[in-house]
Amino acid sequence: MSDFKSEIPDRVAAMQANGRLPAAAAEFLRASVPCQYSYNFHWLGRPIIQYPTDVIAMQELIWEVKPDLIVECGIAHGGSLIFSASMLALLDMCEAIEAGEPLEPAVSRRKVLGIDIDIRAHNRTAIDTHPMRSRIEMIEGSSISADVIAEVGRIASAHRNVLVCLDSNHTHDHVYAELEAYASLVSVGSYCVVFDTLIEDMEPDAYPDRPWGVGNNPKTAVHAYLKNHPEFQIDKLIPDKLMITVAHDGWLRRTC
Repeated sequence: MSDFKSEIPDRVAAMQANGRLPAAAAEFLRASVPCQYSYNFHWLGRPIIQYPTDVIAMQELIWEVKPDLIVECGIAHGGSLIFSASMLALLDMCEAIEAGEPLEPAVSRRKVLGIDIDIRAHNRTAIDTHPMRSRIEMIEGSSISADVIAEVGRIASAHRNVLVCLDSNHTHDHVYAELEAYASLVSVGSYCVVFDTLIEDMEPDAYPDRPWGVGNNPKTAVHAYLKNHPEFQIDKLIPDKLMITVAHDGWLRRTC
């Protein structure tokens, strides 16, 4: 297994050197976004609204980091919350098996915390009745309001290993404010994942009914934030190996 993993950077470098492959991946992203490609997939019955490649990458990160708290800005239909909760459940199960200890499936020190300005009733009901519900906590309110930030900080203070995902309002100012509010909660060695940085690389008219677009999006916020936060570094290997990802420059690893 160690040999398999150690060979990945060389394979990825060869992929990137193949001009046709990165170009084809970029074209696929540009063509698939207007078709709402990411709306085609579910996780344990709930719409996840993510590209399958990004879901696999998140699985790898969660296994590597082994967080006891995942903070997610943006809930939508709840698929990402269910995914994160199921991954935390798998971590619990693996640890119990390795330790030879019994496991109470509905009891865990691990938690996923979802924040959304509008948790619609039908989505809340679906999440509340899902088997993964015991590992999920939700806050309804703006992710950049002072009271929500304070509450998230209070919850995070009870956990040792925190991973953060930002996937709500995609304007520059909103994402920058989320980074200022929540990136500091990320544990050293863990990640703040900023989704939909691809907006910067789309056609200028790709989002006519949205307040974000080229020059005003998560990628511009990430680059502005990193100017004053050297404790975070962009992990290039993840998007380079995925190629098809909505989060180029959005995989931020905390190094110190």
